[in-house]
Amino acid sequence: MKYRNALPQLAGKKMITDGGLETTLVFLEGIDLPLFAAFKALETDAGLKAMDTYMKGFAKLAVAQGRGFIMDTPTWRASARWAAELGMTQDDLREVHREAIATLDNLRRAYETPECPFVINGIMGPQDDGYSPGTKLTADQAADYHKQQPAWFAEFGADMITAMTLTYSDEAIGITRAAKDAGMPVVISFTVETDGRLPSGESLAEAIAAVDRATKDYPAYYMINCAHPEHFSHILNGDWTQRIMGLRTNASRLSHAELDEAETLDDGNPEELGLLHAGLADLLPNLTVLGGCCGTDHRHVEQMCRATQIA
Repeated sequence: MKYRNALPQLAGKKMITDGGLETTLVFLEGIDLPLFAAFKALETDAGLKAMDTYMKGFAKLAVAQGRGFIMDTPTWRASARWAAELGMTQDDLREVHREAIATLDNLRRAYETPECPFVINGIMGPQDDGYSPGTKLTADQAADYHKQQPAWFAEFGADMITAMTLTYSDEAIGITRAAKDAGMPVVISFTVETDGRLPSGESLAEAIAAVDRATKDYPAYYMINCAHPEHFSHILNGDWTQRIMGLRTNASRLSHAELDEAETLDDGNPEELGLLHAGLADLLPNLTVLGGCCGTDHRHVEQMCRATQIA
């Protein structure tokens, strides 16, 4: 099936994503991920096995819960700046995208049902640090920097793109323009600090309004990721919240600075995290996509589904 022009979640189908892929691979599976680049796991037998087990677990969970599954490519760090630091060429990077999408297509063929649609989601990440960027791009610079990944996602058959852990609106605007140029629907996912504001200091409402204004409302919807519900639940009021259709929350209440320094995994309390999502669903009228971020795995996403009772 192809969903590029009719994504099920846009028609109200409740979907799940996966959880904290990188934290699962590093802390639970003992897989080395230089620069937190999950696609590096594809280079070893142990990494391939761990990622296969991880994604199949979420596929089975989606079917068991009667949800669709938005399958993410492990390409959050697969852009030019990070590839150069890893000693990779453009050809290497292109092959990473091809292989990632082909693998997810096989997963979809194995597990998708008419009641549980599977969507291939090309993941993009920021050009700089996902918590505290040292440099910021203008919207034009970001569009130029990020233009290659959307083109590959379109070429190899992804259904959509999601840009994760964005920390300021200008980069989100540039990514949105790059996705539009490639003819791909795009979702913008911002991260927020413990006060509910972006690391840039922008409010979430301001950032969403800035992107919509600059791109004529091109993003399919917005998400929040890499933050605990208690960090942002207090800001979810106003008409702008209708643009938020997805959440990928952290298990931990730690700040981003504390998470950066953590040497052990804080996986929180899966049941408690799930219950917090019941309250978030009341605040977000268009919430259709639930998943996890740092410290989360199948347990957390299952509890989210149970607590919100989405069908």
